[in-house]
Amino acid sequence: MVAYVIIPGIDGSDERHWQSLWERNWGPSAVRIAPASWSAPDLSDWVASIQTAYETARRTAYGTAYGTAARHDGRVVLVAHSLGCWAAAHWLERARPDGVAALLVAPPDPAGPAFPREAAPTFLGLTARPLPCPSLVVASDDDPYGTPEASSAFARAWRSRTRLVQGHGHINSAAGLGDWPKGRDLLDDLVGRVTP
Repeated sequence: MVAYVIIPGIDGSDERHWQSLWERNWGPSAVRIAPASWSAPDLSDWVASIQTAYETARRTAYGTAYGTAARHDGRVVLVAHSLGCWAAAHWLERARPDGVAALLVAPPDPAGPAFPREAAPTFLGLTARPLPCPSLVVASDDDPYGTPEASSAFARAWRSRTRLVQGHGHINSAAGLGDWPKGRDLLDDLVGRVTP
């Protein structure tokens, strides 16, 4: 069994966002982070929220959340979008968990003109460093929050695979992706690379 940690961007993901649709589909196998600072993101708050969600997801992945003695394979996949990608990467660098993978969708460029500097000052100055797990960066060629070149640079620094998609903007609700079947295919491929 695989459990998922949903890590949205600033203000969370609305009900039409692919993250929310995937979460509903996964039911109790998915845990969404719950920071107190959704609209004015504080990095330490978000990282602590990821840790809490990860611990819950790990119990689910190992089959202990519902009192069952069955041992599952214990894989946990982080499903991050936008600013959540940076929070996920920061948490991964510090926690260095086993049996984890990360899908990092539309990471914004902290040096870019559209980055929410005033709303998220604690995210400024973060740099991409090698991640301790399999990961995939998905970016769009017309994302207003980051160029394809910036996304590729982050992927190289994170030692992530990368996939550039065409015409999906910030890969959010406004892109009209619904439950984003192609994204699910990319996720399924990533899950297959995780060692329990």
